[in-house]
Amino acid sequence: MSNLIQPVKGTVDYYPEAMALRSWLYGKIREVSESFGYSEYEAPFLERLELYAAKSGEELVEKQSYVFSDRSGERITLRPELTPSLARMVAAKQRQLNYPLRWWSFGPFWRYERPQKGRSREFFQWNIDLIGAESAEADAEIVAIAATFLKNLGLQASEAMILVNHRELMQSEILKIGFDEIQLESVYKLIDRKEKLPEEKWKNYAKELSINGKLITALEGLLANNELWKKSEDLQAFFENIESMGLSEYVKFAPHVIRGLDYYTGIVFEAWDTAGEFRSIFGGGRYDDLVNQVGGEPVPAVGFAAGNMVLSLMLKKLGHAPEHKETPAEVYVTLFNEDTLAASLDLAQTIRMAGIKVVSHLETDKLQKQFKRADRLGASFVLILGPDEISSGKVSAKNLGSGEQFDADQKEIVALLKAHLTK
Repeated sequence: MSNLIQPVKGTVDYYPEAMALRSWLYGKIREVSESFGYSEYEAPFLERLELYAAKSGEELVEKQSYVFSDRSGERITLRPELTPSLARMVAAKQRQLNYPLRWWSFGPFWRYERPQKGRSREFFQWNIDLIGAESAEADAEIVAIAATFLKNLGLQASEAMILVNHRELMQSEILKIGFDEIQLESVYKLIDRKEKLPEEKWKNYAKELSINGKLITALEGLLANNELWKKSEDLQAFFENIESMGLSEYVKFAPHVIRGLDYYTGIVFEAWDTAGEFRSIFGGGRYDDLVNQVGGEPVPAVGFAAGNMVLSLMLKKLGHAPEHKETPAEVYVTLFNEDTLAASLDLAQTIRMAGIKVVSHLETDKLQKQFKRADRLGASFVLILGPDEISSGKVSAKNLGSGEQFDADQKEIVALLKAHLTK
């Protein structure tokens, strides 16, 4: 084992159980996206570095991106996020598209970060965006999708919450308490770390940014004001829409939510587990200036991204992950002996072609061992086709759930299995 080649640091091996959970999440993502009328799309895994250089923030580009030069000398990166790619795609066909666009995607991304709980260097992410609508109603729809998703996963509002803020509101209030516009970027970085650092470390970080004394006291007061949203007409309309959709229990105002990426222009939001055990579940906001920054004309847009790592850990911890079956097969066809192999394979294929998932046993083992194997795999039915059954045109079946056993004509077994499996 000393010569065993290890996977690349920060990547994930998706064994069947982990892959089943990822696929289940993908199904839930598709379900909620399509229920709101959103269409699936995809962008390249490789992009020119220049796409991110001025749009996503210095840290993401300089410290977290996987960057290399291709054979022509062009600087290329494995995509660390999708929003700039989306903006580029919209800009490329801007006058041909039918607005507003409702698009979603689920695929792999790469960031050179320190691997830790809920964070890897390679991960899968859901991106969903509403492009071409500039209103509180559009913001509310995106957050409603997020809240509905949490609800559909079985998460209660007592377990997960979406925290909402507004960049324009915060900019206005930050300037009012004495900061100047040159300091805004530093203040945003400080606010973004408010709930992520212990108080002493947060204040030390403020000093590193040359923010101290009365300004830090005023900023702490601002971040403690949970009624601040009432000063924003956008947020007032936003919360009214969320209430109309019956999702208010999952959404609340949080002045410390500011988001780290540079391109957000309006509403911003993050989802967190209420126990505070995990990293942010997902986050997003409004980015009205991104399409024009990649060569297009200005177009309003709002969206969010949700990675699979934290979601998977959280669902397992809270008992909301689906129960794993070793096989998706519903029927297990045994092998009586070598002489019955052809008939058993034929039976399995007949059932399979009728749309029922089937596993065939391929070795001549004792039937008891085959039954145990079927049960361990999670099959619902076991079928036996021995010499007697073959000569009489019958097949013996056992329902592993109820223990019921019965014989059926081979021509009728498909209908009988479908009737039992659809109950």
